[in-house]
Amino acid sequence: MTATQKIKLKIGDYEICPVPTGIFGLDGGAMFGTVPKVLWEKSNPADEKNRIQMEARGLLLKSSQANILIDCGNGGDFIDKYGEKLGSKFNEMYNISDDGPSLKKSLTYHGLEFEDIDHVILTHLHFDHAGGGTRSVNGQLKPTFPNAKYHLQKKNLETAAAPNLREKASYFPANYQPLLDAGVLNLLDGAAEHFLPGISAQISNGHTQGHQMIRISDGKLTLVYCGDVVPTSSHVRLPWVMGYDLSPMMLIEEKSRYLGPAADQSWYLFFEHDPYCDAALIVRQGQDFAVQQRFWL
Repeated sequence: MTATQKIKLKIGDYEICPVPTGIFGLDGGAMFGTVPKVLWEKSNPADEKNRIQMEARGLLLKSSQANILIDCGNGGDFIDKYGEKLGSKFNEMYNISDDGPSLKKSLTYHGLEFEDIDHVILTHLHFDHAGGGTRSVNGQLKPTFPNAKYHLQKKNLETAAAPNLREKASYFPANYQPLLDAGVLNLLDGAAEHFLPGISAQISNGHTQGHQMIRISDGKLTLVYCGDVVPTSSHVRLPWVMGYDLSPMMLIEEKSRYLGPAADQSWYLFFEHDPYCDAALIVRQGQDFAVQQRFWL
């Protein structure tokens, strides 16, 4: 494995700024599905409970015109239907710690407060992607970013509102109902080219219905925020899919379709959950794909 390089990217008017929101843990077997542990543990070592480290990493697109945030991490400041915070048991299960990076700390590092965010793009409403989008204010759940419009796929909101048994533990009304109540949701209906300047959405339904990958491009440089289609650099390999994915074969087909242009045109892939790098360039490897170079941004 080559050393991870440190680079800075600017795409059009957007300064590309990773926003780490915190490390958590998920079962390694669930993260890599049918891939044997002897293979995945080389790059993703597990703890005594078989949990591997995962980052919940958002992406800030910072320009003089707008501040745009893609996904916002676990949050942890939401409450359940009885008005109680989802606290110690939830944090213990997912090995969530208050130490280290947070959404607020990362935005402060870039000179911003919650009020400075103009748009929030949610790949989907699983708690580790959308949990930071709402917070408790005087015991009531409110949008974390009071001046922002939130962009989400209509199909994913429908999925979250009536989740199947496998996904029920990942979708919480606390992560979307306050957005509906505040009237700040812009619901996209399928793939959308340039729904914001230089920003497009492409759809994947293999992980969950209505998941959107976000492509940022100025015609010269392109970066794709992969969400849970390619959660870590290890998942660039086509057969490396998660046990959490609803339709693994569909996801493999989607990965093949979306990663082809990324390899052929040297697009950067941005990984939401990889604790060991922010992004990578990939190459074709026979009928599969492989990481060419990893980066910290």
